[in-house]
Amino acid sequence: MEAAQHIVKLAPIAVELVDRTMLGLARDIAMFRSTIEAVVRGDPEAVLFVEFAEDDQYHNLRRLMQLKDVIAALGLGWDKSGAKWGGMIEIFDPKLQAAITETRTAGLNIMMSMKEEGKPVSFVEDCAVPLEHLAEYTSKLTDIFAKHRTRGTWYAHASVGCLHVRPVLNLRLEHDVKAMRAIAEEAFDLVLAYKGSHSGEHGDGIVRSEFHEKMFGPRLVRAFEELKQRFDPRGFYNPGKIVRAPKFDDRTLFRYGPDYRAEEIRTHLDWSAYPGAGGGFQGAVEMCNNNGACRTLAGGVMCPSYRVTRDERDVTRGRANTLRLAITGQLGADALAADEMAETLKLCVSCKACRRECPTGVDIARMKVEAQAARLAKRGLSLRDRLIGYLPRYAPLAAKWPKLANMRNDAPRLRQWSERYAGLSARRDLPRWRSDVWREPAGDGGAGSRTVVFFADTFNRYFEPENIEAALAVLAAAGYGVHLPKPPDGERPLCCGRTFLAVGLIEEARREAARCVAALAPFLAREIPFIGLEPSCILGFRDEIPALVKGEDGRRLAAHALLFEEFLAREAKAGALRLPLKPVAKRALLHGHCHQKSFAAMGAVENVLRLVPDLALDTVESSCCGMAGAFGYGADTIDVSLKMAELSLLPAVRKASADTLICADGVSCRHQIKHGSGREALHVARVLAMGLDAR
Repeated sequence: MEAAQHIVKLAPIAVELVDRTMLGLARDIAMFRSTIEAVVRGDPEAVLFVEFAEDDQYHNLRRLMQLKDVIAALGLGWDKSGAKWGGMIEIFDPKLQAAITETRTAGLNIMMSMKEEGKPVSFVEDCAVPLEHLAEYTSKLTDIFAKHRTRGTWYAHASVGCLHVRPVLNLRLEHDVKAMRAIAEEAFDLVLAYKGSHSGEHGDGIVRSEFHEKMFGPRLVRAFEELKQRFDPRGFYNPGKIVRAPKFDDRTLFRYGPDYRAEEIRTHLDWSAYPGAGGGFQGAVEMCNNNGACRTLAGGVMCPSYRVTRDERDVTRGRANTLRLAITGQLGADALAADEMAETLKLCVSCKACRRECPTGVDIARMKVEAQAARLAKRGLSLRDRLIGYLPRYAPLAAKWPKLANMRNDAPRLRQWSERYAGLSARRDLPRWRSDVWREPAGDGGAGSRTVVFFADTFNRYFEPENIEAALAVLAAAGYGVHLPKPPDGERPLCCGRTFLAVGLIEEARREAARCVAALAPFLAREIPFIGLEPSCILGFRDEIPALVKGEDGRRLAAHALLFEEFLAREAKAGALRLPLKPVAKRALLHGHCHQKSFAAMGAVENVLRLVPDLALDTVESSCCGMAGAFGYGADTIDVSLKMAELSLLPAVRKASADTLICADGVSCRHQIKHGSGREALHVARVLAMGLDAR
């Protein structure tokens, strides 16, 4: 803080503070992690981001040299290893500069992603003091926090002495409510002593209005009241702000009042990363702080259903608030299993975009699974959910008689019956069962020094076996031996459990996950890469397995699960990939699966496609394709499904020339593209295999 007053003399356009707490929280949020890792060395107490925007680069560089001199004069600098914080990093890359700005701008929401019962609370966050007093002010305010057995989170505008500081408090506790009052009174007295302001940037609101007389004096406050009376005599507009304010610690005004309690509910997934009832489910639900980032209509993926319906019920915030009301008894008994809750969650496509793009990391997709399980316990399974959930169990049988299994698609009357009795839209072709399903060859092909473990998922095994054959051909051409894990019971093939989770059959999903963990543990113990094709399966291993299977084996599987393209991209980056490819087309159009986007895997598939010589690649800036597993097959959801696809994906596909390759790694994405445009979309494995065949 001492440095800020000296740095501003160099005329930067910004000097922004980010403290250790915010750095740590940002690292835990997927969309900010790479930015923090790119710019932060060691474990600093805080970082100052200083930005210059001179007329030309020469003058920018000159300012940087002057900044180095200021830093040196203050006795700051790196140690010999360059790891100990205290020096300066120069950043010239415009993309990284923009990412830093985005991260800092999201400071509030990053702070609110804290997974504790206490949260950073806003009531002294807007105090501003003259720069020459900033260091002393922050030190004394930190002492005030410590006196009341808490700590503060700090970020924002060091250049003007206005740091946004929020003490961490649990406002469900009377003790912390009293601490909030004491901190406010002591902090505002401190600000007055430095001739600062208790509202440096934001509005006064309820939290500061009651202190106006101390800050402005009675004469000015009477003038405020007179002005309000003349222009708003009935107190209709924004009552209780600026004048005639209530006490800011009046608990009837709080989101969580004195009687707020969450009911103890039985949950099936591991929510232990969060506090509260239901093994932490309450804390996960309450991560939503109503910031509204989910209501965006462009860019990113979140929230596909809201982009179609524009209904608050169908957005991450609306669903989280409904869940919160349900678990606290405000919607009646057994609200989690009620029809209204099912309706609220019906259009959630489990894209996991909120897990990545929501600044507080609200994971509605996982919460939906818990709500479905609660409903299942009360209502049982519908025929449609039974057909969807148990698909991996009956798939081996259906594959023996594919003509019989495919009759539903070929007979109009059967289509109508499937809609009437199973809720599967007659307007959709269901995936066609194949007679040439993929089967593991005898023996183990994992010989040699470079080996992988390959997971053949249910969807590609029974519906698109050519994708598995293509992937194995590519791996062989690149010189990798392939282990094919065998089920521990020697019976049906391994399954990730995705379809069971989709309908709330958590215990069945857990059984499938346990089978996978047992089959894969010997390979993972030897650090052999574990790869597969279908994003919803492989990234499910990465995300859901730790919530289903406790212990080191489950965590190890989650840590080692890689998409086929992630593995190849990693090998290529390390200079270890030897793949002789020839040109296959001039252009390719790529649509990313939602889970690829949510787990930051899009760069990998783009890099792998660029291995194909002379292939110009465009990526569709799209949200969810709308198929979302079985979502797009529902008679009651098909219209929303198609509207999602029409937002950007299908228009882009139709616009592409006939000789453009359409690429999509998700099986449901490929089906939606085929249904909506008539174009066949290819998995990246098939594109690479085409490059091998072109030799």
